Amino acid sequence: MELGFTLSSEEFGPQELADVAVRTERAGFAFAMISDHYHPWTDRQGNSPFVWGVLGAIAASTERITVGTGVTCPIIRIHPGIVAQAAATASALMPGRFFLGVGTGENLNEHVLGDRWPTPDVRLEMLEEAIEVMRSLWTGEQTTWRGKHFTVEEARLYSMPEEPPDVMVGARGAGATDLAGRLGDGLIAVAPNPETIERFERAGGEGKPRYGQVHVCWAKTEEEARSTAFEIWPNAAMEGSLGSELRVPKHFEETAKMLTEGQVAEKVVCGPDPERHLSAIREFTDAGFDHVYVHQIGPDQQGAIDFYEREVMPKLG
Repeated sequence: MELGFTLSSEEFGPQELADVAVRTERAGFAFAMISDHYHPWTDRQGNSPFVWGVLGAIAASTERITVGTGVTCPIIRIHPGIVAQAAATASALMPGRFFLGVGTGENLNEHVLGDRWPTPDVRLEMLEEAIEVMRSLWTGEQTTWRGKHFTVEEARLYSMPEEPPDVMVGARGAGATDLAGRLGDGLIAVAPNPETIERFERAGGEGKPRYGQVHVCWAKTEEEARSTAFEIWPNAAMEGSLGSELRVPKHFEETAKMLTEGQVAEKVVCGPDPERHLSAIREFTDAGFDHVYVHQIGPDQQGAIDFYEREVMPKLG
C-alpha cells in the first residue's frame, strides 16, 4: 500500500499548495492528489486556483513525489482536447510521476460558462468519449474527431511526454465503476466499499491501482479537530447527490446549517489518536485499495504531516 496526501485547492492558494507538496515529499508520502475546482465548496474554504498552473509550480519544486488530479472534469467547463494538452504538459514536466484523475464533475464548477448541466447518465457517456478523445491526441498524431458530444478538427499535440499519462477514473456509482475497470488505468473512490473493488475487477480492473481518500482533521485535541472540521469542511456530511447537484457555494452553506458537528465528525477522523487514523486507512486496504490518501482539513498542514511521519507511517511499514 502507498500512502498519499491531499493538496486541497479549496483551502489553499497556489504557493501554499506547492509548499505543502514539498513538505509532503520530504515526509515520505508516495504521492499527492490535487483537487481541480473552479469554486470551493463553501466561501469559508476560501480558495480555488487553476490547477494546471499550480502543477507547474509543483513540478519545479519537487523531485520524487507522484502527483495526480483528484479529479478533473474534462466534459463541460474544459474541452477534453484542452485537458489532453494540459495533462501532456504536466507529464512532460514530471516524467513518470503525473497521472490524470477524471470524473463527471459537479454542477458547482461546471455551470460557470452557462452550459447545461446534464443528467448523470449523459455525463458518464460524455466522460467515456472524453477519455477516447484525449488518448487519440496523446498518440501525437493529427486528430480529427466528430463524436456525439465532442469535436476536434485537425489537432495535434507537439509537446508530448515520452509516455502518455495514466487515466484514473473517479467512481461513485456502478456505471462509473464499470467505466473505470473497462477504460481507465485505475480507480479513485471515496468510500472503503469492497463491492466497488469487486465490480471494478469484474469490469476489467484486475491488477490496476485503486485509490481511496480519507478525510481527517489532526489537531492537538479531538475537540479542536471536530470544531475545525465542522467549520471548514461541513460538506463531508452531505450525502447522496447534493455534492454533484448543488450549484454555488451558498447552497452548500445553506445545507450545512442543517448539519451538526457530530454528523461531520462521523465522516472525518478527528483528533491526535494515531490508532483512529490507522483504522480508517486499514478500512480501505481491507476493502482492496492499494493507494490511500489523507485529506487534512484546516490550516495546520505541517502539524498533520509531522504527525503522520512520526505516528502513522512507521506503523504502516
